[in-house]
Amino acid sequence: MRFSLVVITILLCCSFAAQAKMYKWVDDEGQMHFGDKIPPEYQVKEHDELNSSGVVTQHRRAAKTAEEKAEDYRLERERKKVALELKKKQQRDRVLLDTYTTERDLVVARDSRLEAIDSQINLAKAIINDSNNKLESLEKKITQIKASNREVPPDLYKKIDSENQQIKVQSEVKGNHEKRRNKVDKQFGGYVERFKVLKEEQKARRERLAKERGY
Repeated sequence: MRFSLVVITILLCCSFAAQAKMYKWVDDEGQMHFGDKIPPEYQVKEHDELNSSGVVTQHRRAAKTAEEKAEDYRLERERKKVALELKKKQQRDRVLLDTYTTERDLVVARDSRLEAIDSQINLAKAIINDSNNKLESLEKKITQIKASNREVPPDLYKKIDSENQQIKVQSEVKGNHEKRRNKVDKQFGGYVERFKVLKEEQKARRERLAKERGY
């Protein structure tokens, strides 16, 4: 019985020794150290975990500094931004190909949009022109009243203020429509160029597949 206990004790010790972990680390002076425990100040720094044969079983990197973490966060945000832009670009390409069959379809759609905007611009111009005519008429009336030494009715000045306000508002409306027109024209110009590229890529893919299949 005592012999059995001795054997078991020896086997357990050998087992514990085989499972024991060793560590390797470098101190602040560049000196390499080995031990079954790492000093607390080096636990967050780069070190290796070794088995009983001295073979590295795990390499642990040093804990990142606040600056490194901030840089990682910035890079990750930049990566997500690039990925999102790529996804949006791919979605726009799909919509472009699904919506339009030929380049002519794009031109027709562009002209239709521009025509609708032009009608809004022309309406604003007409209102401005009408207000200018009314102003001219009101100013003549005021001049005539003053020439006859009569008092100008206050409502005439109110009408002039109203027409001037109308001109101001419609001028802003016209300017906004003109900006939108330029934006649409430029946007569709980009669509046309991108559509050409996508169609060429489709053609190249079809030709490559036909060649691979021996057609």
